Amino acid sequence: MMRHSLIELEAVLAIVRCGSFRAAALDLGMSTTAISNAVGKLERELSVRLFNRTTRSVSLTYAGRIFVAQIKPALEDIQKAMNTARAQQETPSGTLRINAFATAAREIMAPLILTYLQRYPQVHIDLVTEGRLVDVVAASFDLGIRSADLVPSDAIAISLGQMRRMAVVASPTFFDGSTIPQLPRELLGFPCLRIRLPNGALFRWRFEKGGEELQVDVEGPMTLDEASLARIAVTNGVGIGYFMEADVREDIADGRLVRILEDWTPPLAPLCLYYPNRRNSSAAFQAFVALARDFANRRL
Repeated sequence: MMRHSLIELEAVLAIVRCGSFRAAALDLGMSTTAISNAVGKLERELSVRLFNRTTRSVSLTYAGRIFVAQIKPALEDIQKAMNTARAQQETPSGTLRINAFATAAREIMAPLILTYLQRYPQVHIDLVTEGRLVDVVAASFDLGIRSADLVPSDAIAISLGQMRRMAVVASPTFFDGSTIPQLPRELLGFPCLRIRLPNGALFRWRFEKGGEELQVDVEGPMTLDEASLARIAVTNGVGIGYFMEADVREDIADGRLVRILEDWTPPLAPLCLYYPNRRNSSAAFQAFVALARDFANRRL
């Protein structure tokens, strides 16, 4: 199969545009001999003469005119694509694909992602949230956001510095007439919202205090796989819920929910932005990483 370099095709168009081999050579920054050899090589491979040459002039043959008419639009498209690629190295634009747990995405949506979009309006963020762990490279994502203990060992990770904890909450009137649980095992005497993991398994509520770790297989009237639905149920007094603190922080502050067992929910691994080692990454990618580092530094 014959393969021609762009320089051979560009040489043909330059000769047509400039009117001579010498002028075309100057235009492309080549020697006259080099451009003549490029065209000669192309003609031999095509088995057709593209130019009529004399000592005073050069003109396209009939085959040359057809050839130029066909390659010129294609080369213009290639040049346009190359210019677009270069532009993405200079001005943040294009699309960034990010994969994250839903809870992680909610935590960094306003302070990081929306701030980025306000600063770089030519970038489109494609944010995919899912509970399962994803190979961001194989799934064609630019970046991933996970807790530090779930980041692949060969990835570059930026700790986002977020203090993260779980929170056990109920509606303010839920414990009217009953004793508030002081120990995780006492939850077994109350209706709780069960959590279903993405793989279908039921999640056991996890606690830790003074080096003691516990997992409680709670029971209750509902099993849910989405925190926003569980929050609605808990605020309406259906049962006790187990959430990422960030998902119910405002509800606690505003008195819509009360927190229990706080001393049994120690800090968790921080969120991390991670990505594979990238060379020649786009300006959009570099700008997001830079903003994430700045965001993390402000948190520390």
